[in-house]
Amino acid sequence: MDQSTRRIALFDTTLRDGEQAPGNAMRPEEKLDLALRIAELGVDCVEAGFPASSPSDFEATRLISQNLRGTRFATFSRTSRLDVARAVEAGGVDNHEVQMVATGSRIHLEHKRGITAAAAVAEVTDTVAFARSLGVEHISVGIEDASRGDDDLLRALTDSALEAGATCIILADTTGCHLPAEYAELIGKIRSWAPRPVRVSTHCHNDFGLSLANAIAGLEAGADEVQVTLGGIGERAGNTPLEELAAVLAYKSAELGMRADIKLESMYAAYNRLREIIGLEEPRNKAIFGTYAFGTAAGIHQQGILNNPATYEFVEPSRFGRERSLLIARHSGRAVLRHILDNLGARVTDAELENLYRRHVAERPGGDCEDLSVVQARMAAELSVAPASVVAS
Repeated sequence: MDQSTRRIALFDTTLRDGEQAPGNAMRPEEKLDLALRIAELGVDCVEAGFPASSPSDFEATRLISQNLRGTRFATFSRTSRLDVARAVEAGGVDNHEVQMVATGSRIHLEHKRGITAAAAVAEVTDTVAFARSLGVEHISVGIEDASRGDDDLLRALTDSALEAGATCIILADTTGCHLPAEYAELIGKIRSWAPRPVRVSTHCHNDFGLSLANAIAGLEAGADEVQVTLGGIGERAGNTPLEELAAVLAYKSAELGMRADIKLESMYAAYNRLREIIGLEEPRNKAIFGTYAFGTAAGIHQQGILNNPATYEFVEPSRFGRERSLLIARHSGRAVLRHILDNLGARVTDAELENLYRRHVAERPGGDCEDLSVVQARMAAELSVAPASVVAS
């Protein structure tokens, strides 16, 4: 890894924003298990939850604060002294980032909070100062719905937070409504109001399928940190996926001038533990983590991969703890059958190959597919040869 590139901080919110989506509830001990696994990946901060919201989140925060070593943990609070006091009661102040949410748009002020802009600014000032008085060193203010906020409100919230002692400003595209250029403009604006060492962080939702693109645009515009979740879980369509951002930064580090120090090969195991805990089915086509993210049943692709995997693999499965898979389906070709036959050491005539192709490939139902090893075992029995291990590359 080129150490001259800018290191990007990663803030994992799997256990908070990820958990609050329907169907994703976790017990405190499960959150601790995942927190330790996520920290081991190399993220900078693991968000434990919202201690004031429930006894379960309070207990999860207590467990994580007592057991996490070498990685910062965060809690979520409203801009309320009571919430912050509860967060500090659960997690103490050591290594603890208190994150509080500010109201960042007129529509939220009027229709959600029922307060004025002046009141929103005043509560940020008061709550940040209160957190500072408790000895909290890391204080972040997340501006909710910042993507629909006007400059006057955003500037007032940013200035008041920093003057009171905040160390990080988070810009939330809460409804996932921004295009990358729009989000970049927002980040650039806040960056100009909040010079380093203040951190500027992205929090992007995936309602348009743009959370990753917006996060990268935000980084290019001057953000220091990205809030992510394993598998992209989170409210509605989810958040910026940790694995996708890590992959982009691994492969496009030179082009972007950025890097993330993440253990790529360990992410899939952590994701599978998450799926086990929340009962999440593995999607077939999701980038990096999908069942067939590194699999193909298409004959043209299989022929290329058998000759050289780089023909159709830019992202390499082994870097992410995955394996490529060749599947036999109606769109497979004769090349994969020849591969099986060569692997078995079997010699057949052209007519016999065509017969095998017809029975094992052409006459399959449209959606039916099998792993290469299954078809190889069946063909070995038919041809009365000993099965061999499948080599797909």
